[in-house]
Amino acid sequence: MTDELARAAELISAAGALLVCAGAGMGVDSGLPDFRGDEGFWRAYPPYARLGLQFAELADPRHFGSDPELAWGFYGHRLALYRETVPHDGFRLLRDWGSAMPGGVRVFTSNVDGQFQRAGFEQVAEAHGSIHYLQCFEGCGTDIWSADGLEVPIDEETMRALTPLPSCPRCGGLARPNILMFGDYDWVPHRSQAQLDELTTWRRRNRDLVVIELGAGQAVPTVRRQSELASAAKGALIRVNPREPEVRHGRGISLAAPALSTLTSVDELLSAAKGRDSRR
Repeated sequence: MTDELARAAELISAAGALLVCAGAGMGVDSGLPDFRGDEGFWRAYPPYARLGLQFAELADPRHFGSDPELAWGFYGHRLALYRETVPHDGFRLLRDWGSAMPGGVRVFTSNVDGQFQRAGFEQVAEAHGSIHYLQCFEGCGTDIWSADGLEVPIDEETMRALTPLPSCPRCGGLARPNILMFGDYDWVPHRSQAQLDELTTWRRRNRDLVVIELGAGQAVPTVRRQSELASAAKGALIRVNPREPEVRHGRGISLAAPALSTLTSVDELLSAAKGRDSRR
């Protein structure tokens, strides 16, 4: 993979702007659980294995109506986990590379964990929303508000939330995360849409764009579609994925490895190239 890493470093060093497209695999090196398949999910959450509940079943908004303690047990635990997680150093490398480019850096992610913001990125398009924001489950309006300060006590044995559950400040009814869930027709999208609109405007005015896609598989193709669309129009794609790295369209590089080790290797090549240039 040495030649591919060198090609990736060359593309990044010559780029005018950087678009980072990230899926769930980006967080694995930070210690976040890999929900790939039922076994991976159940290893992270043994109580759900005992109940035979799959990730897609739990990530369904209907539970907020039928069993809100179950629903908030799942999302409350994830909220606490994401708050405690420190982004791995690959986030910093991406931020540093993009900040040094004339057009800067933007992020497109399907992740709802807020890790990019915690790592210092200012412009992040969260296609599926964010667990750090809430909306009313009862549908009293389209308000979205911050979950800062919200604590959801959970019985770790049953993974059920304890009352009182999060509530809407407008109507007093049940609140839910502002996340696009499976089969979700009530998600309030305007916060995410504003982020996506800003990204589209930025992308249109930047040339020599390099897209780095990390940890995005084919099962939920949201991130892959964005990275391929952006790179096909104005630049090149660097796809980093240990299981599904192939680039079939346009100008691209496949790197079959995890995010952190790949970004670290590329950064070493970039640093070595800068050292050579400074000695000339």
